[in-house]
Amino acid sequence: MTRHHTLRIAYYALLITLLSACASPTPTPQSFAPFILITQDPNASPTSTPFQPSGGVNTALPTFTQVPSATATSTITLTPPPTLTFTPPPPPTVGSVPPTSPPPSTSSRANYILYSTLDFTGKTITTDQTIRYYNGTGVALSEIVFSVQPNRYGNTFALNSISQDGTALTSYSLSGQRMTVSLPISLQPNTATTFALNFKLNIPQKSADGVFGYDFNQINLVDWYPFIVPYQGGWVLYDPMPWGEHLVYDSSDIELNIKKDSDVVIAAGATPDQNGEWIRYRMYGARTFALSASNEFLVSESTVGNVVIRSYYFNGYKTGGEGILSLGTQAIETFSEQYAPYPHQSLAIVQSDMHDGMEYDGLVFLASDFYGQYTGGSRGNLATIGVHEIAHQWWYGMVGNDHALEPWLDEALATYSERIFYENNYPANISWWWQFRVDYFDPSGYVDTSIYNGGSFRLYTNAVYLNGAHFLDELRERMGHGNFSKFLKEYARRYSHGHATSADFFALMRETVNVDISDLLDKYFSGSY
Repeated sequence: MTRHHTLRIAYYALLITLLSACASPTPTPQSFAPFILITQDPNASPTSTPFQPSGGVNTALPTFTQVPSATATSTITLTPPPTLTFTPPPPPTVGSVPPTSPPPSTSSRANYILYSTLDFTGKTITTDQTIRYYNGTGVALSEIVFSVQPNRYGNTFALNSISQDGTALTSYSLSGQRMTVSLPISLQPNTATTFALNFKLNIPQKSADGVFGYDFNQINLVDWYPFIVPYQGGWVLYDPMPWGEHLVYDSSDIELNIKKDSDVVIAAGATPDQNGEWIRYRMYGARTFALSASNEFLVSESTVGNVVIRSYYFNGYKTGGEGILSLGTQAIETFSEQYAPYPHQSLAIVQSDMHDGMEYDGLVFLASDFYGQYTGGSRGNLATIGVHEIAHQWWYGMVGNDHALEPWLDEALATYSERIFYENNYPANISWWWQFRVDYFDPSGYVDTSIYNGGSFRLYTNAVYLNGAHFLDELRERMGHGNFSKFLKEYARRYSHGHATSADFFALMRETVNVDISDLLDKYFSGSY
């Protein structure tokens, strides 16, 4: 996620926002297995990176044809740094299912199915949700902890009912973002249970620099439904901070069925199909399901192999809307070749009235200011930040990590992926990129800074994102470009749909090539790896 360095200090002094800022590039078509439907039709919630004011020379991009389109705040109180401690789990196991393969019918991933009715005019959404949760923790669980991010906003979240395996639950507590459900009978290891919830959101007005909520012509729903947080020797749910994402997600299979008004267009990270009277979206191996709705979206689209890239923008921003579509198409192609096949069927790139960008599975938001500044080409904030957020589809979406305590694992990699994008598509812009995105800010600080010891937005982003990019560049030179590329591909494969740690990162690096980097670790890291 990205934030304007000239505006950040003022906004963060007043507000705390809801943040969550080796294959061919033409992979074979995906064939998905049917969802395990827990119930039939019931009918009944970013890390920032600094950017500069627009400017610089642009290079030309191909054009795209517009396709048919639609006709035309809450206050959060900052809590103290977290007190949660837990024992680190064993390293994640190698993913058994390639991104392009269907998930097994006996998948141990949590399975979320939602039936939602969106009242765009009334700014509400009512949902019946079922969750099949498999206890792969290795211990008996006497309680389950849910993240309920909408409950951080006053009068937004209303839980009407909750049950387990058909029996109503009455022993639960909901306070702030945390809902703890006491189980009548402990859930034993390697067994599954099903929760059913009915809830309603009174969608709040979006804060000026936030993502979640409604604006005058748009509703953004991010981290909007209750989800079960990871268990790693304890339930992992951290306190929010003004900068950086505090949420950690397991990989899950998600199906959203939604009803809406006919003139409302939904932007989501999956291609819709019809499920009776419902519009259905399915995502496999996703961290979360975000969407944006508007009755004023214009839409342009492109394809890379079987992946559809759609750009959702507003009237007057066609140049930016089609420009980021082209850049996004190139990014999907580049990163699919450099890292791993893109893990979803589609990518939605969505304009929104915010100050930055933010990533979710199969969907990224970008600031309207970026679109307004854009005059074409491959330079500027729309290009760099757009590519950064798309890179998070691999470093956050595919390979998970602890965004609160080890944010460099996704943010430094996403930032350095911008450099990899330029060297593969616009090599003449590499020097420009270093100055525009990184060295302009004279970055310093330890790369392994957490969101809680960063000190300030500027110090945090300089250390994690920008010094992180310098570290990865020096690591690449030390390892050799070929070994570095081999390392990233294996990193994406080995930890796909899992969680990686800093220790995992460096262990695999040393497994790839036996080279001494002790001086780099002393220079860039506070911890020992």
